[in-house]
Amino acid sequence: MKSKISALLGFILIFLLFASCTRLDKIPQKPNIVFILADDFGYHDTSVMGSKFYETPHIDRIANEGTIFTDGYATCQVCSPSRASILSGRFPARHGITDWIGARTGEAWRQAGRFNKLLPPDYVHNLPHDYTTLPEALKEEGYKTFFAGKWHLGSKGSWPTDHGFDINRGGWDVGSPRGGFYAPWQNPTLESGPDGESLTMRLAQETVEFLKANKDTSFFAYLAFYAVHAPVQTTQEKWAQYRQKAADMGIAETGFKMGHFLPIRQVQDHPVYAGLVETMDDAVGVVLDAVDELGLADNTIVIFTSDNGGVAAGDAFATSNLPLRAGKGYQFEGGIRESYFIKVPWIKGGQKCDAPVTSTDFYPTLLELVGADLRPQEHLDGVSLVPLLNGQSIAERPLIWHYPHYGNQGGEPSSIIRLGNWKLIHYYEDGREELYNLKEDLGENTDVAAENPELVEKLSQQLFNYLSDVGARYPEKDPAWRAELEAQHLEKIRTQLWPQLEQQRLEFLSKDFDPGNNWWGSMVTKD
Repeated sequence: MKSKISALLGFILIFLLFASCTRLDKIPQKPNIVFILADDFGYHDTSVMGSKFYETPHIDRIANEGTIFTDGYATCQVCSPSRASILSGRFPARHGITDWIGARTGEAWRQAGRFNKLLPPDYVHNLPHDYTTLPEALKEEGYKTFFAGKWHLGSKGSWPTDHGFDINRGGWDVGSPRGGFYAPWQNPTLESGPDGESLTMRLAQETVEFLKANKDTSFFAYLAFYAVHAPVQTTQEKWAQYRQKAADMGIAETGFKMGHFLPIRQVQDHPVYAGLVETMDDAVGVVLDAVDELGLADNTIVIFTSDNGGVAAGDAFATSNLPLRAGKGYQFEGGIRESYFIKVPWIKGGQKCDAPVTSTDFYPTLLELVGADLRPQEHLDGVSLVPLLNGQSIAERPLIWHYPHYGNQGGEPSSIIRLGNWKLIHYYEDGREELYNLKEDLGENTDVAAENPELVEKLSQQLFNYLSDVGARYPEKDPAWRAELEAQHLEKIRTQLWPQLEQQRLEFLSKDFDPGNNWWGSMVTKD
């Protein structure tokens, strides 16, 4: 009798432990999915991840009600490759889109005027049609699929509706908001609104209309904001709010330090960028409020992440990712580590998980969460994170990055492997390899390759075995490269661009700042 009671108590204890993470009685059949993807949004660009300057209560809500993956990554330091990875479950070296679509390659790279040592290789320019994408897999499960915002995964014939989305609002070839963030804008798949309408808010409203029309069926709504990509724009009211906040916090004397190719922003105090961040957060709030008001909160999974790190150099030089090093376009953590939040209503929220995860993992995770069979022949580089969501573990596996390009932000052609706490970076200009222990050195300040030669050899071999297996492409030496020309170029960056950036930063923070008497629609009279 005692043995039966002990067994029964043991079963109850196990059930209660599992139920503390998963509310088994509330798991819906074919739950809805709202997937929110920001553009160029930094790891520390939310309040919940430590920003003292930006205000993001609605994005914070997703994090606080879900699971925060502290070691969540995009699969590339620029946009198109990581966006392709989300939809395909493949790393960029495998699917072949290794740079943002439209970037120069080969001898054409010389036209960038950078005088670099290498010529970047060509890459795939359209998301391959022979993949079964995540939306296509969900359609086969009976889901209605919707896309809004930035696509940047190919030209006409390779737009969202060509890869599994029933509806497309705003997705086409380009990666930036043509015409800016306020109407009139130029977009062949999203009619411009009245002058001054916010593109960011319009995308949220289009998403809400889809939710309303499909609240009685299972849906996959993929909201891929153009924000917070350049051009950085906001209203006069939001600029004034954050200009004052920066002043109250104390304006640093300098805002940048020189990186290898470009100055890198060291402080979060850009009031125009902060306003753009808040507008995106407001738009996220509109979508979350609609989920609640439609009575869908208990059966809707919500995900928030970004396609690459915040822009600390190049483009608008808009944010700092410290204590992470550098930002978008770079091989360091600031370029690839992201906000990575998954809210599942029937799984206990308020958790943090430090297992390394990446954007290829969304595909199998969502399939498992909606009760569909996994497709290991498709999401070849992703694993389901459901065990982690439930407080369990997954097997340690290597994460791979391959960016054999220079890009616009100052990063170097490189490939990366992370295994456990170790991160190895291989540089193609000179073949050197750097090793960092991310647990002890998150800022990647101390290269410990010389102290760990056997580990370097092991990780390097593992990295290049993978790259060889998937047929990765590599840069080549530029026979026209001249050291003196590159040195002259870098000297101009140090002596001319850097001071200009410091001056521009202070102008944005001046009470008298006037963007050409154009506050992007904030003065437009509404009927």
